Amino acid sequence: MPSKLITPCLWFDGQAEEAAHHYTSLLPDSHVDNIQRAPADSPSGPAGSVLVVEFTLGGSKFIGLNGGPQFPFTEAVSFQIACKDQAEVDRLWEGFSAGGTPGPCGWLKDRWGLSWQIVPTRLPELLADPDPGRARRAMEAMMKMGKLDIATIERAADGN
Repeated sequence: MPSKLITPCLWFDGQAEEAAHHYTSLLPDSHVDNIQRAPADSPSGPAGSVLVVEFTLGGSKFIGLNGGPQFPFTEAVSFQIACKDQAEVDRLWEGFSAGGTPGPCGWLKDRWGLSWQIVPTRLPELLADPDPGRARRAMEAMMKMGKLDIATIERAADGN
């Protein structure tokens, strides 16, 4: 039995292995664990093609399934990455958005259409500030951004 009860399964159109290698190159405690090839022809590819990729991201298990084009990703599901500082926000924003589409408020779509939120750990602290004015100003600043800038959000919270 797996060590965790729930493992997200991400449906790709033939690019699960490429995506898994890309994701694992960006995050610590990440690696490709296993690649399963199709034992027979299937709607997603011929016998011998990559069917399933098991990988670990930041210590959490994932599965990438090459299921075909029927079910593309939507923004209804995203993965949030908590970043300790601006350098990490910048590095992960560049890595995950490469070939993809930047979005508002720290969100982006990677080149496969999967949505990610690249969020500094300081942001939830500012949004939960006991001073409602500080929290509102931080929120208003965040709403104007694509990639989040911690210093700009802190200045806004401070009223500057």
